[in-house]
Amino acid sequence: MAQEAKQIKVQSDRTIKDQDRFPGATILAKVDKQVYMQHEGVEIWCDQAVHYGEDKFVKALGNVIIKQGDTLTMTSKYAEYNGNTQFAYARDDVFMETPSNTLRTDTLFFDRLKQQAYYRSGGTVKDSANTTLTSKIGRHFMDRNQFSFNTNVKIVNPENTIDSDRLDYFPDANHVYIYGPSTVKGKESTLYCERGFYDTEVKTGYAIKNARIDYDNRTVFGDSIFYNSAVQFASATNNIKVLDTANNSIITGHYAEVFKDKDSVFITKRALAATLQEKDSIFIHSDTLMVTGKPENRIMNGFYDVRIYKINMSGKSDSINVDQTTGYTKMIGRPILWAQRNQMTGDTIKIISNNETEKLDSLVVYQNAFLAQEDTLKAGYNQVKGQTLYGLFKDNEIYQVDIDKNTETVFYQRESEGDLKLIGINKVLSSSIRLLLNNREIEDVYYYQNVDGTLYREIDLPENARELSGFLWRGEERITSKADLFRGESPPVLTKIKGIPLPKDEADFFDEETVKRIEENKSEGSRLLEQELKDAELKETNEELDSIPSKKEIKEDLKEENKKSKKKTSSIDLDLQRTARQRDSITVTTLKQASKLKDSTKSLSNN
Repeated sequence: MAQEAKQIKVQSDRTIKDQDRFPGATILAKVDKQVYMQHEGVEIWCDQAVHYGEDKFVKALGNVIIKQGDTLTMTSKYAEYNGNTQFAYARDDVFMETPSNTLRTDTLFFDRLKQQAYYRSGGTVKDSANTTLTSKIGRHFMDRNQFSFNTNVKIVNPENTIDSDRLDYFPDANHVYIYGPSTVKGKESTLYCERGFYDTEVKTGYAIKNARIDYDNRTVFGDSIFYNSAVQFASATNNIKVLDTANNSIITGHYAEVFKDKDSVFITKRALAATLQEKDSIFIHSDTLMVTGKPENRIMNGFYDVRIYKINMSGKSDSINVDQTTGYTKMIGRPILWAQRNQMTGDTIKIISNNETEKLDSLVVYQNAFLAQEDTLKAGYNQVKGQTLYGLFKDNEIYQVDIDKNTETVFYQRESEGDLKLIGINKVLSSSIRLLLNNREIEDVYYYQNVDGTLYREIDLPENARELSGFLWRGEERITSKADLFRGESPPVLTKIKGIPLPKDEADFFDEETVKRIEENKSEGSRLLEQELKDAELKETNEELDSIPSKKEIKEDLKEENKKSKKKTSSIDLDLQRTARQRDSITVTTLKQASKLKDSTKSLSNN
């Protein structure tokens, strides 16, 4: 058998009886000191009160203060407290203070047995770290100092602003857990996610589920994003996409780091950069890509096994440097470039684009320049060798090639008509050479200075003499599609993303046991029962369960049906012409009138 609750101790300058208006109650009023009440660790002060001794229930009005030891102080204009249920209800300018935070709201429910406070009409929480939290619905679990906020949630502190559908806040640890569509907006970046974590003290966070972070002209997407707003650093893992609006480029991969203050992005694990050029894109893939510099001076570097693809051009090298401001692209380390049917190699290759027209302008091959083209009928290879090669483009097609210093050539000369019969194989030495191309074929060849050449019949030139020193045909490596950029590579092993669990499935504040406790111990004078004893509808945080009724929803539906089947007796004042304030109003008599009352004033009552 449950232990019977103790009586509420009352101390008042004046006590009055008005059985017509407040049957079974004692009216308590302030003269010099506020009315004081105490019950099992909770203290209440107010200007006026209506005390129902038999019900162990009190209504407090005017400058109400409720204090629970040194853990909680609550003020309001109106409050109720029931000693049997240890349940408090406050309204009108409610202010609650705990050692770590404060709460302001219009209406607050406080269950001492559960040590939980709850509001559903909007509230504002502030903590010692100068953080302000607002929401439509809020719940404070005092035993573990946790706040759960729902619907129109906003956190504001000096560094950033968080907007969310659902948010759990642990003030002692300065930890925030975010659920549903949410944004964290800082001075120089905005993070979006649908599940995340943030430490308000060290300014670090972790976001998953449709996560992205927006900077001035760059957006980073990823399966998960770690960020440190204090140093403007972010790292992203799995299915990364970095969108650069300033330079019309997108970089993808499976791991990235962004340093905002340095304007740099580092990306690896199947890294791929795509830059839009005149309704076409140039793709660059390498083990690692790094983009640095302000938008007006942005540079991209690629390292280790670089591969390039464009509809009319492709290439490979050990590393690459792209200056997006000047339009210069430099390929370093065994570079090779395929343009139309031509293969070009050298120590270094520089490609120059026109930033205004977004078309290829020219290229230069430095040191050991070598150009090769397969013969029309595949009898061999046309070859040009020299120290430096210069190429010119028109409408993204190479139309002229100049090679300087100690040039050597091998050309398969054929008749221009008919079955393209081979005339002979021409080997020529000269100081320089110019090639003119048409429809991707070498059309004319011009030799300059110190020309020395011989046209051989095919049978007169041995196979080993038909290739210049250093010739290596690498046609099987040629990249002919975007998919070829990853040819021969194993799919990357993706990092297992650390999830953020959904919030604990807490019982409703007004759960079945609590509602039963309140209704079984109701008092006729309570305004609480005018309220709907039901939690406000929360925004769903688990999209996968949207179409499946939750256990809580099923219980609520059953409870609603049970309510409909029972005839309940209302404890609300049936005089509907009087407002709630009028029903609770107290007329304090003068001292002369009070002396005529049969019930004399008592200074201490243990009703």
